[in-house]
Amino acid sequence: MKNEKLWGGRFEQSLERWVEEFGASITFDQKMAEFDLKGSIAHAKMLGETGIIDKQDSETIIKGLEELLIEYQQGKLVFDVSNEDIHMNMEVLLTEKIGSVAGKLHTARSRNDQVATDMHLYLKYHLNLVSQKLNHLREVLVSLATKHIETIMPGYTHLQHAQPISLGHYFMAYYSMFTRDSERFTFNMKHTDISPLGAAALAGTTFPIDRELTANLMDFSEIYTNSLDAVSDRDFILEFLSNASILMMHMSRMCEELILWCSNECQYITLSDTFSTGSSIMPQKKNPDMAELIRGKTGRVYGDLMSLLTIMKSLPLAYNKDLQEDKEGMFDTVETISVSIDILAGMLETMTVNEEKMLYSTEKDFSNATELADYLASKGLPFRQAHEIVGSLVLECTVAGCYLQDVPLTRYKELSPLIEEDIYDVLQSQTAVKRRNSFGGTGFEQVLHQIDLAKKELSVG
Repeated sequence: MKNEKLWGGRFEQSLERWVEEFGASITFDQKMAEFDLKGSIAHAKMLGETGIIDKQDSETIIKGLEELLIEYQQGKLVFDVSNEDIHMNMEVLLTEKIGSVAGKLHTARSRNDQVATDMHLYLKYHLNLVSQKLNHLREVLVSLATKHIETIMPGYTHLQHAQPISLGHYFMAYYSMFTRDSERFTFNMKHTDISPLGAAALAGTTFPIDRELTANLMDFSEIYTNSLDAVSDRDFILEFLSNASILMMHMSRMCEELILWCSNECQYITLSDTFSTGSSIMPQKKNPDMAELIRGKTGRVYGDLMSLLTIMKSLPLAYNKDLQEDKEGMFDTVETISVSIDILAGMLETMTVNEEKMLYSTEKDFSNATELADYLASKGLPFRQAHEIVGSLVLECTVAGCYLQDVPLTRYKELSPLIEEDIYDVLQSQTAVKRRNSFGGTGFEQVLHQIDLAKKELSVG
């Protein structure tokens, strides 16, 4: 049976159905349908403007493509796996709509530069959406930090109480992380905002095309200067997947802490019912499932990155069918990080902070030990000696079942005559946090300074 594909002229036989399905990508690359049509409209306009095809034919093609775009947006288009991919499906649909003149659309164009163009357009669009979502998450964190400048919580190292800190300071730490994520996506746009259209299969074309015109029509800032690179470059997707992986890592770290904080052992926060689930067997349970899912989906995004890195690692120039596998991971990651950002922002906006519980946790521990050591050092005692004294006293208190603020002044005097009655104020969590006023520290003035800087950044962004 003769091959009836649009590319089937040199073939004597058709693919078997199961082989055809293995090679087809329409089941997933239809996500690029809108961008494929917009790229084709730009190409058709250029063909008409340059006289490569008749202006009337160009207008007929454009009108047909615009009608297909409306039908797609209305959910009326039906795609066929026998047409392999989104490009061939659109060409068949266009031919059904306007006749054989549709065949002129592919003049001076290959599916190689066409698919690359679609992917640039798709990712450029979604990078803008991701940036908007990240900005909202950053705004939520700044709002929370402003509300909780003087809310005291235990700061941790090694998951052990280390020093008391401002909860606002904690939120601003994640603001800084997500700001760097936002900056990475902004830079990612530089390498995404480039048009490969006109590179054709790999070597350019003999037709007098105008690549600047199509780039302008599609709102690209630049065009690829090398046709081989244009059709084979997937660095912009790798950058996106890498940036997305770092973003997911940051969200996963925060979710891990939220999960711990709403445990019975901590009780620092209570998550909204909107972002929690119950147990099918244990009626008392309120599980932080959404936070756990973000933590779990981090591995999924890592997998998308590793998949494309592996696909690209030994590909010779220029286009290879392996590159059909570059899309699903990109689509999956776009969808995963988009909803994850929204979920995290929603959890943070609606959670209840148990301020008294957080403060209590800093008063029934030894996170104020550094304050005592610093106090002695400020009086002239070498810090290493101060460290030794305080460490011995912590051991003594642990055995006795009390805390540093419970130690009588007479005992402090025995340890060092440098210690005065003001030590009890120094050991208070509120005082300890307030006094750490070095630049970038957890002192209330410094947290407020961080917030002011963040608000300026967000207003500029």
